[in-house]
Amino acid sequence: MDKQPDFIAEVKYLTTEEGGRKTPAFSGYRPHLKFPMKDYLTSGQQKFLDAEIVYPGGRVKAEIAMIATDIFAGLLEPGMHFEFGEGPHIIGTGIILEIINPILLKQ
Repeated sequence: MDKQPDFIAEVKYLTTEEGGRKTPAFSGYRPHLKFPMKDYLTSGQQKFLDAEIVYPGGRVKAEIAMIATDIFAGLLEPGMHFEFGEGPHIIGTGIILEIINPILLKQ
């Protein structure tokens, strides 16, 4: 990972039938992230902590490093849900377990 992780999350990939990927995702995958408080999307690299590959329908813990951390400064907290996707398609959901980058932590 080129950038330090911003937070740790549990991510769940939707099944193909739910609109998710048809192929597995590998550690290092960079979907866009969508948080509930902003319409802005940012890219977030997922480094899987307990697997190298996640298949559609699977769950994994991941360190996530975002591109646009300044946009989300002071807005994130453990327990917050988010979505991730490819283009206009949501392919998974996540829940923040731990904030690593202190500028993101909701005050």
